[in-house]
Amino acid sequence: MRDLSIRAQEEEQMDAADLPPADYAQVLAGLARVNVATLAMRPTLNFLARAGAVRAPFRLLDVGYGDGGMLRAIWRWAQKHGVACTLTGIDLNPKSEAVAKARHPAGAAIAYRTGDYRALSDEPWDFIVSSLVAHHMDDGERRDFLLFQERYARRGWFVNDLHRHAFAYHGFPLLARMLCVHRIVRQDGQLSIARSFRPPEWRAMLDDTGLADVAQVRRLFPFRLCVERRR
Repeated sequence: MRDLSIRAQEEEQMDAADLPPADYAQVLAGLARVNVATLAMRPTLNFLARAGAVRAPFRLLDVGYGDGGMLRAIWRWAQKHGVACTLTGIDLNPKSEAVAKARHPAGAAIAYRTGDYRALSDEPWDFIVSSLVAHHMDDGERRDFLLFQERYARRGWFVNDLHRHAFAYHGFPLLARMLCVHRIVRQDGQLSIARSFRPPEWRAMLDDTGLADVAQVRRLFPFRLCVERRR
């Protein structure tokens, strides 16, 4: 029985460099089904609404885009609200780019790149977002990422991640079986929850980066723990 009072540190299988591209694509497809079932896009879209993204055209960077699902959701949201946007995703895993491009909506202003987000510091970003990425980082990487967002996101940034909660942890295997996802998704899903955070841990990270007075930790349904900064 895992003790969820202690954050897990094991590496997730989907992060393995030698995972075959076909398996990786199946994992991302399964995660996409999980994201739909758990309303994963809603917190980020609601943040953009609160941050006034509909008031003016915006440029947005999505760090760790996976299959590009969040970028596509943001594109559709912007089209619905009649606001122009330019969207860019950056992902360390080179296998993500091919998967995302295969699902790219015709005519969407979305660019998918492979590499380190820090290489994009010279581009003008209104918003920087991530989804289910922060718990994959180590402590130093997460600290650097928070500071990067604060420095380069002119209108705000949003970290969309999981809440390390017993109900979510023990309930995920049932959800995974119902959705018929890949074995790695079933196993990594629980580990992702165990690797994620609780509110005091995020507040400690914000204290450490000097962002506690400007960023807000938000608990959102279902079992999301997000951090937002609006300017």
